[in-house]
Order: sequence, then structure tokens, then C-alpha cells
Amino acid sequence: MMRPILFCLKSFLKSCLSSCLSIWLVVASASAHADDRADILEFLDSRYDQTASIAKQIWTHAEVGYQEYQSSQLLQDTLQAEGFKIEAGVAGIPTAFVASYGSGGPIIAILAEFDALPGINQSASPVRDPIEGKTAGHACGHNLFGAGSTQAAIALAHWLKSNDKEGTVRLYGTPAEEGGSGKVYLVREGLFKDVDIAMHWHADSANSANSRTTLANRSAKFRFRGTSAHAAGAPDKARSALDGVEAMNMMANMMREHVPQQTRMHYVITEGGNAPNVVPDFAEVFYYLRHPSAATVQALWARLEDAARGAALGTGTKVDWEIIHGNHSLVINETLQKMMHEKLTQVGGITYSAEEQKFAEALYATLNLPNRKLGSEKEIQPYEVSLGYGSTDVGDVSIAVPTVGLRTATYVPGTAGHSWQSTAAAGMSIGFKGAHLAAKTLTLAGIELFENEDLRRAARQEFDAFRGSDFVYEALLGDRKPPLDYRN
Repeated sequence: MMRPILFCLKSFLKSCLSSCLSIWLVVASASAHADDRADILEFLDSRYDQTASIAKQIWTHAEVGYQEYQSSQLLQDTLQAEGFKIEAGVAGIPTAFVASYGSGGPIIAILAEFDALPGINQSASPVRDPIEGKTAGHACGHNLFGAGSTQAAIALAHWLKSNDKEGTVRLYGTPAEEGGSGKVYLVREGLFKDVDIAMHWHADSANSANSRTTLANRSAKFRFRGTSAHAAGAPDKARSALDGVEAMNMMANMMREHVPQQTRMHYVITEGGNAPNVVPDFAEVFYYLRHPSAATVQALWARLEDAARGAALGTGTKVDWEIIHGNHSLVINETLQKMMHEKLTQVGGITYSAEEQKFAEALYATLNLPNRKLGSEKEIQPYEVSLGYGSTDVGDVSIAVPTVGLRTATYVPGTAGHSWQSTAAAGMSIGFKGAHLAAKTLTLAGIELFENEDLRRAARQEFDAFRGSDFVYEALLGDRKPPLDYRN
């Protein structure tokens, strides 16, 4: 009788020992996992000065779309020094590049932008202070975008090597986001076809990783040609190209009343003549048209082209147009966005130094109706699904591959993008801290994506369900070549 009891007792103890060992292994694994993440964040902290230096140099260069030679080269040199293989001048764009580290899959991509906006010029000062002779500025924070993404790519390469992991991290240097659709040409060339997941981030006045889509858009320069003559001495001999532009604009403004609610249409007259007493024989107007649906953009665009034809007919002029850029709306992947929100929350917000607080208070006083309060830079915004009214060529990447992003408080809370205030913050430590926060969050998200096959599979399933089995990609800018001179 004792023998069976002893046998049962031995079995019970063995089972308990096995369970305890399993629990210990799980705890040990979790502890190692936590140490691993802490190490990589310390690695990034040790490189903060380099992140800030890169961001400042690109801010100083302030090169506009397709002309970012110094900025692109700086990022390439930085990555090459860390063991990345560089493929420069991809997709027929001299400043576009792909930097790769590692081997095999999964392949995790990070996007990096670096173009400035023309016409917005400001020093890194909290009061209005244009820099004499400077014709562009980083009012959208792409200097920070490029620097933060580059450091995240380097950190992931370091993690792959330190942990002897298989996988590839790629950084895509993507020029001319501001109206040049640089990423569209990379997508069109198939440069993302083997990527598992793409990550991006953007400058903002708050920290968030929301599922926020964007508007699809298309732009073109409409060029009217007429006949020049003396405006007073021989007006009957002339046909004004500027009249053609103004007639088109009038019809477009009437059209605004009869378009879907979420449509956005805006234009600037880029050339309208040189002297009032000379009837201009050439005039040009640059149009943007946006809507959440690419199909609606295309339908409305046909009406805008009809307005151009009608304006030319009515003014006795001729018109032609050149499509400059076109972007699809951003495809939300909630599987990935919820993960990114978790990583951003884990890293936390931004804390100003006393000097930064003084700068922020002075700049905040210049804002017109700010929608956020000072101090919100410390917070992570609650997760939500929303529609943003901007547009980005990241939209085309998100149609090609599952894509996830975040925004960090690189600007003083309440600051609008494309303003002198955003340019100022992007050139000093408030902006640099935002880039550093983005680098940390992207790195943690990248590690999760490398390690979590189930997450990658779920993201792909959501992506495939959105696109459908019969999906065919069509660029909204057509088959045109990159407009390398569109900022000239």
C-alpha cells in the first residue's frame, strides 16, 4: 500500500517542480526581455547628442523637395558609418535612397523625410525673427523626422547584432513629401514589395499614436497662354492669360458649393504678369484638390479640368496643365496602431528644462487660438480613430504594405504646422526631444515586430481584408517622372 502512495507523492513533487521551473523560466524570460528593452533605450539616450546634431544640420540646410542633397547625404553617411548598405538615387530621384542592415526576414522599414517648405523662414527664437537671405524653413519638422528615424534604424541594427537575431531593418530616405510625392515613385518602382511592415512618424504639438487617416489629393499647374499687347493702346489686340486664370478660379470657387462636404480645394497664382500696362501672354495657377476617397478626387478633378477648358474658351486663351503630385489617403491598420500606442505610452511624454519652459511660454504667447495647453507635452493622447485633413505620400506606402505611425510633441503645444512657430521649435531642443521620443518608440515597436510573428500575421490579415483580392495599385499622379524641378 505504501509503494503506490510514495509513487503518487514522487509524481506530485515532480509535477510541482516542473511547474515551478516553467514559472521561473517565464519570469526569467520576462526579466531578460525588460533588461533588453532598457538596454536599447539607454543606447538611444547615449546617442541623443548625435540625433540633435543631425536635426540641427538639416534644419540649417533647409533644402526644398528634390534638392535635399546635403540633408540626404548626411543621413546616408551616418547610416553607412553604422554598417548599413546604401543604395542611392533610387526611383530616378538623386536624393532618394535605401539603407539596409541585416539579412533575411522579417523586413521592417522605417521612413525618413528631410525636405523643407519654401517661403517660411525663422530663426530658433520664440519671437518672429526671419533669417536674412533664407528662402525656406523646416516648418513641418522633417529635419526631426529624418534624424529620429535614422537613430531608430541604427538602434534596431544594434539590437539585431547584439542579440544575434535574423531580420532586416531598412531606412527609406524619401524626398519631397511637401507636394512632390517622393514616396509614390518608390512605391511605383516596387521598392516596398518585400517589406513586412513599414513605420513612420511626424512632428506635431502632441504625443499620439492614433488611427488617423488623411485626405487623398492631386495637384497640378494650369498654364494659360494668350496674346500680349499694350493694355491701353491696343487692348483689342490682346487676350489675357491672367484673365484665363481668374476665370478658372472663379468657376472653381463656385464649384465649392457643389462638392462633397470633406472636399478641400486651394490654389496660388504662381505667375500673373509683370506690369499692369502689358497684357500678360502667360499666367499660371497651382491647384490642390483633396478628399478622403481617391475615386472622389479623380471625379472632382475632371470637373476642375473642365473649368480650365471653359476659362480658356471664354477668354480666348489656351490652357494646358501638368500633374505635379498625387497621394492616396492613409490606410489605417488598427492592429499595428494599438501596438504603437502601447509603446508610446511605455516611453512617456516630454519634460521641458527650465530654459525650454521659458522658450515655450514666450512662443505660446504668440499663438492664435491655441488648441492645447502648455504642459500637455508631458501627456500621451488617448487612442482614437479619426480623420485628418492633411495629405501625405505615406498614404501610398500604406497601400503597398501594412504601415504604422505616431506623432510626438516636437512643437510647443497648440502650435500649427507650417508656421514660423513650428520652424522655431524644430531648430532647438524642444524639437530634438520630440525626435528622440519618436526614435525610442519606433525602436520598441520595431523590436516587437521582429519578435512577434502573430502580430505581423494579424496586421497582414487586416491589411489584405482592406485591399481585397482584386486590388490593383494606381498612382494618382499617373506615369509621370519625378518632377525634380517643381520647386524651381
